[in-house]
Amino acid sequence: MKVYNHPVLLPEVWLHWDHQTVRERGTQALLRSRMDFLLMLPHGQRIVLEVDGSQHYTRDRGQRPDSAKYAETMAGDRDLKLRGYDVFRFGHDELRDETAARVLLEQFLPALFRRLNVSAGTD
Repeated sequence: MKVYNHPVLLPEVWLHWDHQTVRERGTQALLRSRMDFLLMLPHGQRIVLEVDGSQHYTRDRGQRPDSAKYAETMAGDRDLKLRGYDVFRFGHDELRDETAARVLLEQFLPALFRRLNVSAGTD
């Protein structure tokens, strides 16, 4: 069997890091363990890509800044980083326009692959 060393992009991945059930801990227990996208790269490299709307840093439907919500988001990033994931966040507005999003990602992904020594070769 041939193994390919190509990147794999998975949308909406849940990382269940805790053996306790949601019933025991409540529905909020695993919220910080949801990733918008998980990019799995050769050699076990794991990259989390998050797209943040205002719900990550505001309350009242985006009307008022909420430092506690922002702190929760940052705590989730730290937890993922300690588990071996690199986390990269994009603001919703950066990706709203398709053309601008394409330009951004066409710059970001090759730069990321260079940093992590991921080749663009085919197997």
